[in-house]
Amino acid sequence: MVPKPWTIKSLLDITTDYLKKKQIESPRLNAEVLLANQLSIDRIALYLNFDKPLNESEISGYRLLIKRRLRREPLQYITGVQEFWSLEFLVDSRVLIPRPESELLVELAIDRISSLGTREDHWPRILDLGTGCGALAISLAKNIQEIRIWATDISPGAIEIARLNAKRHGVSDSIKFVEGDLWEPLTNQGKTFDIILSNPPYIASEEYNDLPPEVCDYEPMLALKGHEEGMYFIEKIIVEGLDFLNPEGWIMIEMAPDQTEKALKIMEQIKSYGEKSRIKDYSHLYRVVTAKNIPPGS
Repeated sequence: MVPKPWTIKSLLDITTDYLKKKQIESPRLNAEVLLANQLSIDRIALYLNFDKPLNESEISGYRLLIKRRLRREPLQYITGVQEFWSLEFLVDSRVLIPRPESELLVELAIDRISSLGTREDHWPRILDLGTGCGALAISLAKNIQEIRIWATDISPGAIEIARLNAKRHGVSDSIKFVEGDLWEPLTNQGKTFDIILSNPPYIASEEYNDLPPEVCDYEPMLALKGHEEGMYFIEKIIVEGLDFLNPEGWIMIEMAPDQTEKALKIMEQIKSYGEKSRIKDYSHLYRVVTAKNIPPGS
């Protein structure tokens, strides 16, 4: 008796059960995304072709992808892409995987840029500090044409991925990518900005080993660890940021919810920061701290 060939539906069903037993979160989603990736189709096409039989090469390739996921490699690194702000970004182990929470930074920046307005002699200047795959800078460049964006990162691999993503989305001419540690590549360059936004490393060292293996075993530690209490880079950005911020300019920093109050207290000690606030993300958790540069006497 000839065995029935594997179809898309039957393979998805058995893989979902297998991933569930292995305690992989969202097993059906993982099964579908990886099979769609293997077949070079989208997930909708899977459902439109449920009864399509699969050949041995397709099944073998899919099996290899599943093995990678069982080793807890992030789904995004396996497929090589992650969606952010309705755009698809290339990602690999050289960059942090963009999270939906970070879209709040883009939303806030767009709002502040619109309030700044543009003049013929001055388009708003934006700094994306620690750009990673370029998600923040590129999302802004796609939404607003009349701005100038600088994007920095200490990782040469991250800068390479960010440049590829900028080219992919047709905004290479709008963004200047610079390699270096925080402010270092901008020091003595005479560059100041109307908006500085950053999603810095903010995982506390004492919490790092408790992260899911998808994060601590695969994503770059350099983009995650914020030293004790996770506040090292946040404080450094707040304290040194005024040297690079134009009068009436805004600084916006993403962080963990329990760090937002600490960040505001640091800002309280610096007289030039005004209109300080912390803003909740789409899950109703405090996620971003913002402040305006209001020099004394202005």
